[in-house]
Amino acid sequence: MDDAALSRRRRLGVLAICCMSLFIVGIDSTGVNLALPSINRELGASGSQLQWVVDAYTLILASLLMLSGSMGDRLGRKRVFQVGLVVFGVGSICCSLAVDPGFLIGARGLQAIGGSMLNPIAMSIITNTFRDPRERAQAIGMWGGVIGLSMALGPVIGGALVEGIGWRAIFWLNVPVVAAAVILAGLFVPESRAALARRPDPVAQVLVVVMLGSVTYAIIEGESLGWTSFTVLGCFVASVVATGALVGWELRRDQPLLDPRFFRSIPFSGAVLAAIVGFCAMAGFLFLNTLYLQEVRALSALQAGLMTLPMALSVAVFGPVSGRVVGDRGARLPMTIAGIGIGLSAVLLMSLSNHTSLLYLGIAYLFFGIGFGMLNAPITNAAVSGMPRAQAGVAAAIASTSRQVGGSLGVAVLPAIAYGRLDGSMARGFAAATHPAWGVMLGCAILLVVLAFAVTGGVALRSGERVAAELVQ
Repeated sequence: MDDAALSRRRRLGVLAICCMSLFIVGIDSTGVNLALPSINRELGASGSQLQWVVDAYTLILASLLMLSGSMGDRLGRKRVFQVGLVVFGVGSICCSLAVDPGFLIGARGLQAIGGSMLNPIAMSIITNTFRDPRERAQAIGMWGGVIGLSMALGPVIGGALVEGIGWRAIFWLNVPVVAAAVILAGLFVPESRAALARRPDPVAQVLVVVMLGSVTYAIIEGESLGWTSFTVLGCFVASVVATGALVGWELRRDQPLLDPRFFRSIPFSGAVLAAIVGFCAMAGFLFLNTLYLQEVRALSALQAGLMTLPMALSVAVFGPVSGRVVGDRGARLPMTIAGIGIGLSAVLLMSLSNHTSLLYLGIAYLFFGIGFGMLNAPITNAAVSGMPRAQAGVAAAIASTSRQVGGSLGVAVLPAIAYGRLDGSMARGFAAATHPAWGVMLGCAILLVVLAFAVTGGVALRSGERVAAELVQ
């Protein structure tokens, strides 16, 4: 693709197409949370099955993102992007036709296969379209803001659809948007691919699936199967073994799926860790608050969705602001604000009760939205800045994978903590049972503040420059 030949209007058009496609994916991924009580009632899903409705998507997505990113570099980014849209649309139709929890969980997995071809490829298209570093940082900031906004608006839109039509409407909403995005991408997005794409790495791909899948399964099913059961302990062991085997295997390959050299860059490694802890907080926050608002406070799906408006509006405001700040001043300030906002929300929620005022909740949600809105742009910019554009798909895929890993852990860990402390019925004891989970969220926030300084110092920046020089050799 000859980027220089693209006018600014054309570049902005490409950015808009990528943002539109990922906007609907973000709404779907978080809007499903508002449908969980309705799915429970209609399909008879258990608590762990509800966790899997969310985590089947995020887990498969996380497992395939790096493969999809390298496929885009090798086969053509626009082509893979369009295929991903079609698969995501078909998976959405299947979700809307589900007749039991197992079918829905499987259809969510199909959605995830398509979704894995969207996020890293869109990021790679943007990175290869905007060559000027400042313009690229602003475009990434806008993209990150749209993703954050879509995830924040998901509960509002999802609640309205569940209340007005039914939970299946959340998935039908995807179909016309996907169809439009496929057509627009074909007309306006230039094709691009890496000059020297990496060879497939099936061994690493299998190890990634085992590493992520086994630990997630153990955390979700640990309460019901027993934390010392053979199955749960075996899954934890399998995850550790797969992690070690993956590192050893990739170090011996000339063209690894997950290039270990990336992690020698302190800004890149810090961005990965920040994405994990930030999205762990986001996913756990949405899951627990959805159940609290509907099961404890007896709000309708629409009312519960509207309660998240302070979060959605603050993400809408602070997402673009974060992108501009990153472009002008770097990642330290927005990442620090992100940690402080999420931390204040966690502190407020640690006193949650069955009778907490809605105003108090709104303030807690507002702080979370400010923090999460400021988080996406510095994570994304740190992950791709300095990396060769030929490997943009893989670098963006690793950053996207870390988000999904964080989301999977958030849905697995925070609800597991709450369910483990639940004494009595959901209505009576759930609010108090969530208190330790909010403590975990506070820990995530503190780590974000620490990372804000660790990844932006002189030592960190010099390590990024050394890695960038190694990767272009």
